[in-house]
Amino acid sequence: MADCDWKKRLGVVYSTDPDFSYTLEETAPEEKTLAPGEQKLVVRIDRRQRAGKQVSVVDGFVGTRDDLAALARILKTRCGVGGSAKDGQICIQGDLRDKLVAILTELGYRAKRGN
Repeated sequence: MADCDWKKRLGVVYSTDPDFSYTLEETAPEEKTLAPGEQKLVVRIDRRQRAGKQVSVVDGFVGTRDDLAALARILKTRCGVGGSAKDGQICIQGDLRDKLVAILTELGYRAKRGN
């Protein structure tokens, strides 16, 4: 079943060559996660395209998606709010910049408060 994933082959045109073999594009490997002391995180506030609602955004994380999701889970749990993690950013609902900087420095990250 895994080799019959038709969604990855949507751009393929029919071939009459009997020796044709479709190969999937290789995705770029994820960056290895840096140690917390080497990370430079910036915590800023964002209101754009959110109907005026405030969101605290943690930028600058270098690492895998799993490690980003784990850090986001820790921050959401410690702050008691919702949020998301994608594209190297962690979005936490509400203006919690000071609290997030305190939690991140406690975890060993080099974090500073943005705007």
